[in-house]
Amino acid sequence: MNDVAAAAGVSQATVSLVLNDAAGTRFSEETRHRVHAAAHQLGYRTNAHAKVLRDGVAGMIGFVGDFVATAPFAGTIIEGAQARAWEAGLLLLTVNTGGDKALEAASLETMLSYKVAGVVYAAMEHRVLDVPDVLAEVPAVVLNSRDRSGRFPSFVPQEELGGYTATKRLLDAGHRRIAMINIGAVDSELPAVVGRYAGHLRALEEAGIRADPGLHRSGGGHESSGFTNALALMAGPQPPTAIFCASDRTAWGAYQALARLGVSIPHDVSLVGFDNQETLAPHLRPGLTTLELPFLEMGRRAVELILTGADRDGSTEYFECPLVERHSVAPPKSTSSH
Repeated sequence: MNDVAAAAGVSQATVSLVLNDAAGTRFSEETRHRVHAAAHQLGYRTNAHAKVLRDGVAGMIGFVGDFVATAPFAGTIIEGAQARAWEAGLLLLTVNTGGDKALEAASLETMLSYKVAGVVYAAMEHRVLDVPDVLAEVPAVVLNSRDRSGRFPSFVPQEELGGYTATKRLLDAGHRRIAMINIGAVDSELPAVVGRYAGHLRALEEAGIRADPGLHRSGGGHESSGFTNALALMAGPQPPTAIFCASDRTAWGAYQALARLGVSIPHDVSLVGFDNQETLAPHLRPGLTTLELPFLEMGRRAVELILTGADRDGSTEYFECPLVERHSVAPPKSTSSH
C-alpha cells in the first residue's frame, strides 16, 4: 500500500480509503483514477483475509439454492444477485444443493464460518418453506419462496396477476372458450398453481364468462402432461379456441398435440405460456407468447436488501410477470378478419 501511495502521489490513508470504497469519503475522480491506476500497474490486491479480521465481515454474500443453478431458465436469478453484489464490490458464493438437506446445512455452516455479509436462500419452485434456523445469525432473505415462520423477508412473483394477464390477453383477442392446463392440482400448496388459476378465473369472471370445469386440466408442468391434456381438450364436444398453459414446457407439449391433430397455431387455436424459458419459448414455431418470471429483478432486489440491512419483519415483496409477445395468439376464426 505504501508503494501504491508513492506511485500515485497520495497518502497511504487515501489509498486505503479509495481501494476499500469507504463510506463517507470524498475524493476527486482524478485522485481515485491515480490510485486505481497505480494499484493496477503494481499488481496490488487487497488482502481479503485481513479485511475479514479487521471488519468482521467477508466481501462475500452467500447464495444457497436447491435446483436454481441447474434449471434451464432460472440461472438469471443468480445473474441478478451476482450483478448487484459485484456492483457493491462483493462476490456471490453460490451453492446448488440439489435438494440435499445435508449439503444445504453443511454449505450454510461453511458460509457462516467465512463471515459472509448475508445469505440469499432461494428455491426453484415458488412455495412456502421452512428456512433453517441458522440463518437468523446473519442478514438473510428468501428468494422465489416465502418463509413459513415469517421471520425473513421474501421476494416472489405475482402469480395471480400473471394468470390474469395471460387469460386477459386471450380475451382481448376475442376468445371466449379458453382452456387452462395447470402445473398441478388446484388444492396444491404451491402458490404458482393456486395463484395462476385464481388469476385465470378472475379474468373470466370480469369478462362475464362462467368457468367451464371441462376446460380446466391439472398437469405436472412438463411436456408430456401438456401433450395429453391438450389432446383431451381438443377431443371434447366443444373444444377451446385458446389454451393458457401455466408453464412453457406444458405449452411445448400442447404444440406437439395440436400438430398431431393438424390444428394450426394461432389460426385455429391460440396459446399463451408462462415462464419465458429462453431455451424454449422463442424457438417454438410460432414463437410462444408467454409471461416472464422476474428472476433477474428479484435476484438484484434480494441482494440489495442485504446490502441495506435486511429487517426481520417477514414482509413479502411481489414482482410483476411481464407479458412477452410473440406469435402464438390471434383472434378466433369466427372473429378473425381473414
